Formats: sequence, structure tokens, C-alpha cells
Amino acid sequence: MQTDYKNRGLTLLKKGQKGIIHAIFSRFGLMLLLLVIQLLLFFTGFQWFREFRPHYYSAMQLFSFIVGLWILNSRINPTAKITWLIVIALMPVFGVLLFLYMKSDIGHRVLKRRVDHIITETKENIPQDPETMEHLSQENRAVAALAHYIGRSSCHPVYDRTAVTYFPLGEDKFEEMLKQLQAAEHFIFMEYFIVAEGLMWGRVLEILAQKAAQGVEVRFMYDGSCEFALLPRDYPRRLKALGICCKVFAPVTPFISTHYNYRDHRKILVIDGHTAFTGGVNLADEYINQEEKFGHWKDTAVMVKGEAAKSFTLMFLQTWGIDEREQDYAHFLSCPALPVEKAKGYVIPYGDCPLDNEKLGERVYMDILNRSLRYVHIMTPYLILDGEMETALKFAAERGVEVALILPGIPDKAIPYALAKTHYLSLLESGIKIYEYTPGFVHAKVFVSDDREAVVGTINLDYRSLYHHFECASYMYDTDCIPDIEADFQATLAKCREVSRETVRREKWYVKLTGCLAKAVAPLL
Repeated sequence: MQTDYKNRGLTLLKKGQKGIIHAIFSRFGLMLLLLVIQLLLFFTGFQWFREFRPHYYSAMQLFSFIVGLWILNSRINPTAKITWLIVIALMPVFGVLLFLYMKSDIGHRVLKRRVDHIITETKENIPQDPETMEHLSQENRAVAALAHYIGRSSCHPVYDRTAVTYFPLGEDKFEEMLKQLQAAEHFIFMEYFIVAEGLMWGRVLEILAQKAAQGVEVRFMYDGSCEFALLPRDYPRRLKALGICCKVFAPVTPFISTHYNYRDHRKILVIDGHTAFTGGVNLADEYINQEEKFGHWKDTAVMVKGEAAKSFTLMFLQTWGIDEREQDYAHFLSCPALPVEKAKGYVIPYGDCPLDNEKLGERVYMDILNRSLRYVHIMTPYLILDGEMETALKFAAERGVEVALILPGIPDKAIPYALAKTHYLSLLESGIKIYEYTPGFVHAKVFVSDDREAVVGTINLDYRSLYHHFECASYMYDTDCIPDIEADFQATLAKCREVSRETVRREKWYVKLTGCLAKAVAPLL
């Protein structure tokens, strides 16, 4: 029977092509064509108005000056302000129009209202246990203050008696998630940024189809960016034939919208409300080193068992419910999740939303940096910093804290790689240690500090993660797995080359030039 499900699923998924050729010759390709036509019409109109330059040039200069003043006095991130002022200075007309377009929030005002409504509606769905917060306050008032802040933005309680298992590689997470999926009895919720057909997704899909046939409720959601090259447009319909409810977050439509700038970068797996996974690992073969793209793929994840898994359940349901009129949150949050009595420490699963003006992911990282006493060790695939984050990193190092960063030795994207290097010299001058993972690409998103606290999740140190994406993570204080996280950092460090001022100076000229040029518009990328 197991083979029948596997064959059925694979046969279904092979009906029709996927990838770039399919994207061009499909309904999805038609929508992309319509988007291009709209852009061409926009630029054609812009060129047409250029003929009237003598009549409106002075007025446009004055208007650009007014917009510049407005930008300086707005709540926009200071680094982004500089970027917009540069764009407007270089292109007074087009720069202003582009800024007004971005600030018009075309396409996502409705989304923002819906998200605000959902967060308000569900804010009390998982009440904070006052005894847990009181115990945390007695142990560490600073961490309790951070917990209070995290809870302000949405329903993110702090939990005790929760077991957390750390996985230093995608292969380790994959092996355990297969076991946990097989044990599902009531529901399986999955929310991933990238899904690609192959060994990893094939094995997972086989189990999902089996569980759906057994009566387990299976819901699966992936980001609409997958439709560009990884999955066919009708993929949700194909999964529905296997009994799996499937949604695409922000699928591409024929209309230009700023909504496309906000992607669902989360990786969440919840099983029966008592077990949850998060981390950097997507559902594609490179994440478990079955396919080599940029050398060895270094990624990490955590499994949460106990009451804290309910927070991931709620996060999933909040995103799933964006286009739903009604949703039964209580049914799924009432599933029993027995506390793990022997587990020590505290856990706070949390999500970051780009629409609520709370830069939660960045501020949690900065809080760890500002409270650190001995060390902060970081793994991140990208290093594209705003002024605040760069200052926090440097200030920690200048206070005598050992701040060390592990970055990829083999990059996946040339421009972010060049952008990262523009920060190297400034960070090194403050005493920060920078290492590059020589076997390949680091995709892990890890902060660990002072053998007491850590964050593992989906949040990169770049503008997209900190400002433009839906993200999630698990904050941990004094949990049993924190020594494992630090041990993994040290083991990874042994495979790295250290960056020095001399290696920065010897960097290829075109990498330096690319980084300098890209840095001017980095907040817009």
C-alpha cells in the first residue's frame, strides 16, 4: 500500500512540466507577460511626459525637495532614507514616482487590514501562564523583559517544561521529521518558503498522502515565488487529489502590486499540536546534501515538543486564515500537548510580520547583543546590515564581548556576497571575528550567547528578512540544547577560514565595486 501511494503521488506530480519552460508557456507565463506590458506602458508614459520637461522641470525639482523633506521626517529606517535620497537625487522624476509607488502600498492594504484583524482576534488564544513568567522574572529580569516585548506584537507566550532538540544539519532534521510525520494522528500543518520535487519532498509527500488517506487533516502552504521555476501553477490542485489541502502564499497575478515584496519565508511543521519544527531547512534536496549546488550545504533546525508547539500551530493558522472568513482556532489549539517535566529552561516561539511596524526579528537579535557578557556566536548566510544592527554588533565587540560570525565560503548569490564584504572592514576594526565556511554554503540562522540563550529560526541578517518577509524563530533561554548549539558552532568554525584586514584588501576589484554600488540601493533589494 505504501508503494501505491508513492506511485500515485509521483504520477500525479509529473503530469505537466515545471520550471522555466513551463513558466513561459502557461497561464503563469501569461500573467508575467501582462506584468511586463504594464511596466512598458508605465515607462512609455514616463518617456512621453519627458517632452514637456521645460514646463514642469522646476515644479518637479520643488516637489522632489518636498518629498526629500518628508522622507527625512518619516519613520523609515535611517539607512533606507539615505537610499531614497540618493535615488531621488540621481533621478528626480522617476525616483519620486518610484517612491510614491512604493509608499502607496498598492495591493497590500487589504492584506495589512486582514493581518491586523487576525492578530487582534487571536491575541488571547494562548494565554500566558503567569507562574511561568514570574519564575522567569525571578531567574533573569532582563530575559523576562525581552519576553514581555516579544509578547506585545502578537500571541507569543513564554513556556517552560518544553523539550528542544537541535539539528546541526538538514539531514538530521529530515530523518527526525519523517519519524514524527509517521506518528501523526490528528493533523499536520506545513508552511515552507521553497518546495522542489526530489528525494526530500518525495519522501515527505508519500507520508502526507498516507496520513491524509487515514483521516489525518493535512494542510500545506508554500510561497508563491516557487511558481517561477520550481513548481507548476496547478500544484495545489494536484495535492488536493492526494487529499492534501494546499495554498500558495501571494501567488503572482496579472497586476503590479507592492504586495509581492512581502514573501512568506517561514519554515514551520506542526504535528498534532505537540511537536513543531523550524529553522533554515526548506523542502529541497540541496538542504539535505542530496544535490550539490554550492558545495556542502550547512543548515540547522530545532524540534520543539510540549506546550510551546501550540505557538507554531497558531502562527500557521494565522497565515492560513488570511484569505478565510472563519477559522476554528480553538479546535487545533485544544489538542493536548503534555509538558515535558524533565526539560529545563524557557522557550518563546515567535513570528515576525512585515506589516505591523515591529522589527521583532532584528530587535531580539540586538537585545541579545546588548545583554551579552562573554560571547555572541552567529551563523548567517547573508550580511546586509542597517546602521542599527551594525552598531549593535560593533558595540558588543567594543565592550569586550567575543562576537564571531560564520558566513558562506561559497556564495549562492553574487550581489549579496559582495554586499556582505562591504561590512567586513568596519566590523573587523571593532574586534568582530569573521569566518567563511570553506566546504560550501551556510544557510543556518543561529544566534547563541553566553551558554545561556539562543535563537534558531528563519531570520537572516539582511533587509529582506528583517524588514520585508514573514519570518519565525524559537528563542531559548537555559534549555538543554544550548550546549549543542555552541558545540556545533565550534565544530563548524574548525572548517572555516578567518577573514582579516589583509584578505579584505586583497578582494577582487569587481567584487568591491559591485558591493559599493549595490550598497546604495540595498534596502530596496
